Amino acid sequence: MSGGPDFAPWQQRVHDHAAAALDAGRLGHAQLFCGPARLGKHAVALQLARRLMCTRPVAGGAPCGRCRGCELMAAGSHPDFMDISFVPTKDGTKLRTEIIIDQIRTLSEQLGLTPQFGGAQVAIIDPADAFNHAASNALLKTLEEPVPGRYLWLVTARPERLSATIRSRCQRLEFRLPPREEAQAWLQAQGHARKAADEALDAARGHPGLADAWLRDGGIALRREVATDLAKLARGELGAVEAAQRWTSGDDAAMRLGHAADLALAEAANLTTPARIRKLAAWFDAANRTRELLRTTVRADLAVAELLLAWRDDDGTHAGQRGRA
Repeated sequence: MSGGPDFAPWQQRVHDHAAAALDAGRLGHAQLFCGPARLGKHAVALQLARRLMCTRPVAGGAPCGRCRGCELMAAGSHPDFMDISFVPTKDGTKLRTEIIIDQIRTLSEQLGLTPQFGGAQVAIIDPADAFNHAASNALLKTLEEPVPGRYLWLVTARPERLSATIRSRCQRLEFRLPPREEAQAWLQAQGHARKAADEALDAARGHPGLADAWLRDGGIALRREVATDLAKLARGELGAVEAAQRWTSGDDAAMRLGHAADLALAEAANLTTPARIRKLAAWFDAANRTRELLRTTVRADLAVAELLLAWRDDDGTHAGQRGRA
């Protein structure tokens, strides 16, 4: 079967499985596209939507790319397709961090109408784990009233954050990390040198999408900087407040904390001392909690300073390892 023109092998596998189920009438109205972030879940969902919206599919059922349905999908204006994500705040200065009930009410109203093109209706919600409580309850009502030809696809890297009731109403399409050799070959096909791809793939623990993103946006260089800062903090060569202010002064604070948590986890994996492993595990959890706090109104620099103080005040026996992370 034909998928997207730039699909990675692991995307193609999920697409082909779902497309076969769709063509055979076995794909349920509610799907949960889940798996690690940056594996192309939304891209696969979008291609499947194009498949449904095409009025003149080519061999194998793939979208033709030329009919009115395909043209409207390409323009982002198909009346029977909804791609739901974060919307601007009331003052329009930034995007919300939650999917709100008004969006789900609009979705439910749209799905209750007759499709304008007489075919299917598709809604993709990404990230589905960002529903607030009211939106989650409203969505559940929609899921409990399936209508033939209406498809509701939830995309998330954190399915555990969805209510168990919502999860139970959905079929799952799982995206998994590919074999190392396949990930390495794909990264090289994206234009990355083998040595750089190996470093990024090691840092990303085998995740090709994450490795590719880090190689493109400077994430690997940022990871090295975070490792250096943690080593200096442990040796008393850098102040926690100073480091926290620098970490939170730009738009990459969440990425820095993600790298910091991952570096602590990687260090713990190489240790055999139970006490040190427990401390690192606790700090890993604290780093992830702090990253979540950045999505709230908390003072980011104060939250990060508290986290880095805990790192600095540790016994420092692993400082040398940190410097080599």
